[in-house]
Amino acid sequence: MLNTKPFLCFDFGAGSVKVGEFIVNEQGTLTLTQFGTKTLGQEGTQESKREAAVLKAIQELLSQKQFRGRATNVCAPGFHVFSKFVKLPPVDTGKVTQIIQYEAQQNVPFPLAEVVWDYQIMGTSANGELEVLLVAIKSDVVEGLFRTADAGGLKLQLVDVSPAALCNAFRFNYGDQEGCTMLLDIGAKTSNLLFFEKGKVYARGINIGANSITTDFVAEAKMPFAKAEDLKINEGFVSLGGAYEEPENPHQAAISKIARQVMTRLHMQVNQTIQFYRTQQGGSAPQKLFLAGGGSIMAYTAQFFQEKLNVPVEYFNPFRNIQIDPSVQTEELEKVAHGFGEVVGLGLRNLAQCPVELNLVPKSIRSRQQFEQKKPYFIAAIFSLVLVVFAYGMFYGKIADVKRSSHTVLQGNLQPLEAKVSQLEVQETAIRDTTNQIAKLVDYLEDKFFWPETLTEVRTVLMRIEQSQTQPGKPVGIWIEKFGTLATGGGAVATETTSTESESSNYDPLAFYRRNPELMKRYFPHLVAGGGAAPTTEDTAPAADAGAGGASTTSTNNLVIDVKLRALNLEKGGQNTGANGQLAFAVEEAFKTNKLFEASGTKLADVQPGDADTFTFGLKVQLKNSMQTL
Repeated sequence: MLNTKPFLCFDFGAGSVKVGEFIVNEQGTLTLTQFGTKTLGQEGTQESKREAAVLKAIQELLSQKQFRGRATNVCAPGFHVFSKFVKLPPVDTGKVTQIIQYEAQQNVPFPLAEVVWDYQIMGTSANGELEVLLVAIKSDVVEGLFRTADAGGLKLQLVDVSPAALCNAFRFNYGDQEGCTMLLDIGAKTSNLLFFEKGKVYARGINIGANSITTDFVAEAKMPFAKAEDLKINEGFVSLGGAYEEPENPHQAAISKIARQVMTRLHMQVNQTIQFYRTQQGGSAPQKLFLAGGGSIMAYTAQFFQEKLNVPVEYFNPFRNIQIDPSVQTEELEKVAHGFGEVVGLGLRNLAQCPVELNLVPKSIRSRQQFEQKKPYFIAAIFSLVLVVFAYGMFYGKIADVKRSSHTVLQGNLQPLEAKVSQLEVQETAIRDTTNQIAKLVDYLEDKFFWPETLTEVRTVLMRIEQSQTQPGKPVGIWIEKFGTLATGGGAVATETTSTESESSNYDPLAFYRRNPELMKRYFPHLVAGGGAAPTTEDTAPAADAGAGGASTTSTNNLVIDVKLRALNLEKGGQNTGANGQLAFAVEEAFKTNKLFEASGTKLADVQPGDADTFTFGLKVQLKNSMQTL
C-alpha cells in the first residue's frame, strides 16, 4: 500500500532555513505540497546565536503555513561539515571499514570520539583504487540540530550533508550528462563544487560564500548587516568589468565591485579544483556548469562564470522531475527554487535508494530512534499481556468459585462418610489381629509335619547312599538304630526314639501340643488354666528325667540330632579294608550337602565294629530350621 503520509525536509543553511513538505505520489515519485524559507541574518553564522536563530525561524515557518508532516530529514550547514574524497588501495571487502577508519583518523581535523562520521564508496578508479567520500561533523552540532528539532515539535529521522543531497537531487533530475558537468552551489558561508562524469561524482567544499560580499560591503558602507544584505539582494549585481559604465547609485556600484572581487576569488578556487580533478582524479574538462544556491541569484553571476570558464552556464532546477501540488504558489517558488537542491535531495532519501546515502545521526540517538519506533509495539505487547493476565484472572476466578461451591457440597457429603471410615478402621484392626493369630495357628499346624518330613528326608538320604555305594555282589544296607535330639545348651539328650520306644509306656501323646502353647490353650484349656488339676496319665505321660530320653522343656530351635546308624559290614572276611569308613564318610557328606541340615553342625562319630555282619557309627546332625515356638 502506498504511503502518502507527508514529511518535511529542512536545509539549515548559514544564511537561511528552507523547508519543503513532500508526499510520495501514485507514480512513485515526489510531490511538493508546501515550501517555505526564512532568512537567519548575521546570527546564522555566529555559533553562540545560531541555535536560537534557527529555532525561531522554524517556529515562524511552522506558524505561517499549516505543515502537516512532522517526520523530518535535515541537511547540516556546509561550514559545519568536513568532507573529503580519499582513495584506498584495492583490498578485501572485509577490510574496507578498518582502512576507512584509519583514513578518518588521519584526515578528520577532530578526534573521532568527538565527531559523527560516515562514508560512501563512490566507485573504482582505472587502476582499481576505491574512491571514497568521507564526511564528518562534530557531535555537539548534531545534538544541537536534534535539540532544535525537538523544540520545534519535529521528529528528526535523518541528518544529511550538502554534497550528498545535491548529488542525489542532480542525478534524479538530470541523470548522466555527456562529458563532464559541474554543479556550483554558492551558499551564504561556503560553496560546494560537484563534478559528474560517467556515473562518477567528485565534490569539494570551498570556504567562500555570498556573505563575504555583505561583510565587505558593511565594512565599506558602515551600515548594519541586515540593511546591507537587503541592498545586496535587491540592488546588487556582479560587475562584468572592462569598460562598463558604473551605476549612479553609489551603494550599487560598491556592491557590484565587491561582488566581482568575491566571485573572482571563488572562480580561482573553482579553477584550482578543476585542475586537481583533471590531474589527480583522472577527469576531463567540464563541458557545462549549473549554478545553484542563494548566492547565485545576484544579477550577472551566470555571465561572470560563463566568461571566466568559457562553458555554457545554466541554473539548476531541483524540481525538474518533482511534481508540484496545485496549491503551491509557483511564482514564489520560482524565485527561490535554485536554492532548494538540498531540500529535494533530502526528500529523495524517503523515495528510493539514492546514489549517495549518508546519515550523521549519532549511535546513541539512532538507538533512541529505534526504541521510539518500537515503542508502540512494546506498548501493544504490554497491553496485550495485561489483557491476557486479566483474562486468566477472570477465568481462574470463576474456576475458584466453582471449586469453592463444589468443595462445600463435597464437605457435606464427606462428613457421614468420615464417621463410617472410623468404624471401618476399628473393624480393619480387629480383622488384622485375627489374621495374625490365624497365621500363627497355621504355622503351628504345619509344624505337625516337621518331624515326619525330616525322617522321610533322612530315609531318602540313606536310600541314595545305598544305591550309590552298592556294587555287583556287594550290597550296601544302612538303617537307623537310634534317632534322638540333644539340647543345644548342655548336650544332654532331650528326646530319643527307637523302633521299640514308640510302644513304650513313657510315650507322651500331648508332646506336640505342649510344644505349641496356642494349641494347648485352644484344645486343652483345663490343663493350662490357673489352679486347674494336674494332668493325669490319660491326659499326658509323665516327664522323663533329663538322661532318660523323656520330653524336655528346652527349646527345639537349632537342634542337634544324635543318630546311631548300623550298616552291613563291608569288610567281612578281612577284605576291602577301610570300606566301612568310606561308607560312614559318604553318609556324613550326604547329610552335609542336604538342604535340611547345617553342614558346620553335622559331624561323624566313631565307627565301631558290631557283630560279624554289621558295624555301627554315630552321626550328629544339626537342623537348619526347626519348629515354631513361642
